[in-house]
Amino acid sequence: MASPVLLLVAALCALLVAAGETKEEAAVEVSAFRSRATDPNMEVKFDFSPFLIQYKSGRVQRFMGTTFVPPSLDARTGVASKDVIVDQGTGLRARIYRPSRRAVVGGGGGRLPVLLYFHGGAFVVESAFDPVYHSYLNALTARAGVVAVSVNYRLAPEHPLPAAYDDAWAALAWVLENARHGAGGEPWLSKHGDASRLFLAGDSAGGNIAHNLAMRAGQQGGGAARTAIRGVALLDPYFLGRYVSPGAGRAWGFICAGRYGTGHPYVNPAALPAAAWRALPPPRVLMTVSGQDRLGPFQRAYVDSLRGSGWRGEARLYVTPGEGHCYFLNNLASPKAAMHMATLAAFINGS
Repeated sequence: MASPVLLLVAALCALLVAAGETKEEAAVEVSAFRSRATDPNMEVKFDFSPFLIQYKSGRVQRFMGTTFVPPSLDARTGVASKDVIVDQGTGLRARIYRPSRRAVVGGGGGRLPVLLYFHGGAFVVESAFDPVYHSYLNALTARAGVVAVSVNYRLAPEHPLPAAYDDAWAALAWVLENARHGAGGEPWLSKHGDASRLFLAGDSAGGNIAHNLAMRAGQQGGGAARTAIRGVALLDPYFLGRYVSPGAGRAWGFICAGRYGTGHPYVNPAALPAAAWRALPPPRVLMTVSGQDRLGPFQRAYVDSLRGSGWRGEARLYVTPGEGHCYFLNNLASPKAAMHMATLAAFINGS
């Protein structure tokens, strides 16, 4: 039986001839089509629309999150930003945000909470340098009065999980080292950051990363990491469960190169035993859920598991009715997005 490609080629040839082309012209067209059909740089290996397509050659075509905006002094908020290298070996970079000088002076002797932030994008798109995240971190830095470090972790499929988790671990170590007063490290951290008031946060995939970073700090981080982390904010985080749709399962397998199933605690923290939850170091966790987010049941299960484990901290659930996944990133001026950010800022500042 002829292959589908050969049948399609024959049909194309017939159509070209019927349209008035000579057999020689049609043969040229068919040859080009056959070449494209068998070109590994054009054959699709995995279609992860609307985010990207990976071809059999290994080439990755991303459809979003590739725009770069440089660091700046934000005219609206007075927040300044700059880019730094966290790890020369892996190329890990981050963008640091510092509030206006007036906010720094008024921040209790110039020492401000430090926010370690991880962007979303299904682990495969977006960056710390994207215009959406640049605007969001400018606004959040000003609203919460923090020194923020937005981590540009490596993306799948070129760097499947656990690469992003390892980058988060490296970023945490870098922040703690550079925030030591007078340590001679990154001046925005060493002069203005309070390493004893460290918060982890992230949206979607970034929320997943923040959670797993906190768990790792509790399990193997030692005293400095455990005591420094004062809270974790999970903003519409990317969590699943053991039983999900086939499409969700395939996407997760693509993200981690098949290393972990959908029942793994990396993506299904509700599967963690109670003892693991009790090792979570921060005393406070904020979980935000958008009412129309299909991940909502998994996010709520996280809070239920944490509260039921015997963990001695405070877990807060903040729900925004009628909104979709991570709605708060794209319209910062909307009343719901403003309230979402105010809730996050209050969480960081202890109220």
